[in-house]
Amino acid sequence: MSEPSRDILEVFDNPHPDRNYRIDTVCPEFTSLCPKTGQPDFGTLTISYIPDQHCFELKSLKLYLQQFRNHGAFYERVTNDILNDLVAVTQPRWMKLTADFTPRGGIRTTVEVEHPEPALPGSDR
Repeated sequence: MSEPSRDILEVFDNPHPDRNYRIDTVCPEFTSLCPKTGQPDFGTLTISYIPDQHCFELKSLKLYLQQFRNHGAFYERVTNDILNDLVAVTQPRWMKLTADFTPRGGIRTTVEVEHPEPALPGSDR
């Protein structure tokens, strides 16, 4: 299985780079593969961000996410990889990705990642 490539992601110029505004994009049909069982994992991705100079184009996002249908990786890796790729191409002021996976074996998992990383409770950051 090949690694999903961020090269497919396209951006366009932010029409209002002088203003902080939040964009929320919901992808309710995300699919990846469990690396242990080879079974599909289904989830809803919510991408929230405050753009700087660039916004991501939605059709390219759809094509990028479809690459994960044949990619085996745990929830945590998939979520972090997607955020890393989106940050790399858009360089946002702030971005958060919430991956809410459907229950498997009676257990539901949600993974959230953020850029820049928030301070952890009890840390000096």
